[in-house]
Amino acid sequence: MNYFDLPKIDLHCHLDGSVRPQTVIDLAKQQNITLPSYDVDEINALMVAPETCPNLPEYLSRFDLPVSVMQTAESLERISFELFEDAAKENVKYLEVRFAPQLHIQNGLTYEQIIASAVKGMKKAEALYDIKGNYILSMVKFLPSDTIPQVIDAGVGLLNQGVVAFDLAGSELDGFSHDYATFAQDAKDKGYRVTIHAGEQGCGQNVYEAISILGAERIGHGVAIKDHEKAYNLVKEEDVALETCPSSNVQTKAIPELAQHPIKAFYKDGVPVTINTDNRTVSNTTMTDEVRKVMEQFELNEEDYYQIYKMSVKHSFASDDVKQALMQFAK
Repeated sequence: MNYFDLPKIDLHCHLDGSVRPQTVIDLAKQQNITLPSYDVDEINALMVAPETCPNLPEYLSRFDLPVSVMQTAESLERISFELFEDAAKENVKYLEVRFAPQLHIQNGLTYEQIIASAVKGMKKAEALYDIKGNYILSMVKFLPSDTIPQVIDAGVGLLNQGVVAFDLAGSELDGFSHDYATFAQDAKDKGYRVTIHAGEQGCGQNVYEAISILGAERIGHGVAIKDHEKAYNLVKEEDVALETCPSSNVQTKAIPELAQHPIKAFYKDGVPVTINTDNRTVSNTTMTDEVRKVMEQFELNEEDYYQIYKMSVKHSFASDDVKQALMQFAK
């Protein structure tokens, strides 16, 4: 199977975790930001997490450098464009990128400007390449929650024109859903779809609550349901897709090693699963790599791949027209 040539869909990819190292150097020079080095290999080493991180915070520390240069409209537009360009060049047909506007206000940009800049970069790539995309607005749990309504409101003007969903990201404490129910409801009332990071570092109960309290239609990661029958059953009953990110799950110790990843068991039991990158730079990966790893590790065939591809189309937040076009690539 030629993994590079397969049509691919990535539903879980972070903008700040997928920045080209050379771009960080270029932007730092333009913005007079001092970097620890201007050697691309050394910057790359600072941005890529080790294959086995001791914990999620160590993994998340790799975002500091790219975020430091992502404080202007031009930088956000460029990084967005380059991410969609990189994805298109490995035959990703549809990409949903998530980012946290709250992290990009250090130089005075408004949330509206931040969101519009990212969408503008995506639209430029869509015009040049055979790729479609959307943005998901991630609310970061370690930042003041009173900014969340502002971000939700700022994205409304671009809803279904490049922005589609609400997400919660950041370190995962047990029971976090209770603190965010009103925000998720506000987002839904305004027309956002909902996907929530849960069951990655945290327990399966978090997945159960992300669905039952926050109304999550998809779950970022969700691997912890393997040890939580109630959550597992709810995911199946509600047809909630899991955005699995195999390399990242191993790196952050959500799963000890790839061979123990539950994606095949989930797939064979009818749990909706998708394959995603999470962070192309931080995890030093591509969609081609992720697909290859899963297919080879779990001895899945081309028919299995296209079943997962179709699941990704079905559970994407794309418009019906885009979904129809994406289905043309399925065998």
